[in-house]
Amino acid sequence: MQSSEQSAPISQSEEIDTHSASLKTKFVVEFWGVRGSIPTPGSSTVRYGGNTSCVEMRVGEKRLIFDGGTGLRVLGLNLMKQMPVEAHIFFSHTHWDHIQGFPFFVPAFMPVNKFHIHGVIAPDGTTIKECLSDQMVNPNFPIPLQVMGSEMKFYDFSTGDVIRIDDIEIETAPLNHPNFAIGYRICWQGKTVVYCPDTEHYEDRFDENVLHLARKADLLIYDGTYTNEEYYNPESPKIGWGHSTWQVGVEIAKKAGVKQVVMFQHDPSHHDNLLDEVQVALQSVFPNGLVAKEGMTIPIL
Repeated sequence: MQSSEQSAPISQSEEIDTHSASLKTKFVVEFWGVRGSIPTPGSSTVRYGGNTSCVEMRVGEKRLIFDGGTGLRVLGLNLMKQMPVEAHIFFSHTHWDHIQGFPFFVPAFMPVNKFHIHGVIAPDGTTIKECLSDQMVNPNFPIPLQVMGSEMKFYDFSTGDVIRIDDIEIETAPLNHPNFAIGYRICWQGKTVVYCPDTEHYEDRFDENVLHLARKADLLIYDGTYTNEEYYNPESPKIGWGHSTWQVGVEIAKKAGVKQVVMFQHDPSHHDNLLDEVQVALQSVFPNGLVAKEGMTIPIL
């Protein structure tokens, strides 16, 4: 079944350098922040990383950035070596772990750079610009958004809209997450990457929105925050917290005919050794599966 459609899995040892990847392919995914909820620096998260959500995609001549957790700061330091920079930044939602790196995104302070910032209009009518600005005013932060000197353009869209950037097509769909969240399907020249960072599965059915986004994708980045044991733990269940499990991610990947899946949005309590165990278990049931770690690059061949 699924194994006949999979290409050979990319092992951690085969991950390739950012610049080498760009020479070999025009569609590259790089992970700058893979953690959920709160940054987790320390000796137990060195190998997989402790920064919160941020994924970069270099698609043709365009640079797309998904979410602005603390990983965005690290990406920004890398981009300072490549100025001038133009990029499109897409937010899945505005919970703190997805926006807290934005005030520390150094390239946004440089007038030579240009950023297109995309976000869905919240149920209460709040725009992405208002959400980002609100976290940068007193008493939360000393420097307002208006001090950022780069050229910034803000784009509001509605759930379900299709966004086109030259020959890149980006589908959007709602995810099952408290308040709201958006998943993205990025298509370019017959290749597809799906970004579903914060979503909770349903008990009685597959989420049709996720299945639709993930259909026949080359790569699915999925919310594997919990294990099934944690999610259903009778003493401390995680049901209703807005996140899924890596086991459900595998079921969805198989159902949608996905070629490769990456588990993302690691729980703060998941240390390196536990994530090693998850990867072994994941690859035993889906050989072309990986657990996301900072610095990991995946070419979409």
